[in-house]
Amino acid sequence: MTMELKVYADRMSQPSRAVIIFCKVNGIEFDEVLIILAKRQQLTPEFKEINPLGKVPTIVDGRFKLFESHAILIYLASAFPSVVDHWYPNDLSKRAKIHSVLDWHHTNLRPGAAGYVMNSVLAPFLGRSLDSKAAAEAETILTKSLSTLETFWLKGNGKFLLGSNQPSIADLSLVCELMQLQVLDEKDRLRLFSPYKKVEEWIENTRKATLPHFDLVHKTLYGAKDKFDKQRKMSKPGFQSKM
Repeated sequence: MTMELKVYADRMSQPSRAVIIFCKVNGIEFDEVLIILAKRQQLTPEFKEINPLGKVPTIVDGRFKLFESHAILIYLASAFPSVVDHWYPNDLSKRAKIHSVLDWHHTNLRPGAAGYVMNSVLAPFLGRSLDSKAAAEAETILTKSLSTLETFWLKGNGKFLLGSNQPSIADLSLVCELMQLQVLDEKDRLRLFSPYKKVEEWIENTRKATLPHFDLVHKTLYGAKDKFDKQRKMSKPGFQSKM
């Protein structure tokens, strides 16, 4: 049976994962349409008829088309009755706070995390070159963003952002962003995260709150992590494969 809601996504894309997990956790039925970024399928004329900007995720709900993951999450939370209130509360003051986190994300955490991963690991797989200067600049933004998460957005006794005891669309969006760091060398990832214990606990709390869907949707990323780890091991001096 074809669903009216279609989600165009690549599970290697952190905002794509956030939208897919959100739908699955909240029982929103949809057809997932794979758009492989590594093959530049987002730039095909067929996809650009749906999203002229050539980005994922994108949704089509009947005749309605929407892109930008935060806008999609807000729309889904508002349009589907099955969505539990804590994801995007009816209370306008709580909604405004969630919007403030989402706006901060796009100008701080996202350029930091995505920029660092892209320029230190992923670029060659998307037809680009690694850029150590850009990676260093992104790391500065990422470190500052992790500190802001630790000391400001996660202050208080709540398990989630803004002192809440239940996750919102902001928690899911930001945690999926940080999960992209899984593809880094383990020592590098630990170096970045180890000073921020609250951040690590919050990531795990969000993961547990969205199981089993969180792990299932991240399987593609976990597979990429294993691939990169093997490549790093093989590139080490003195490595000999066992035949």
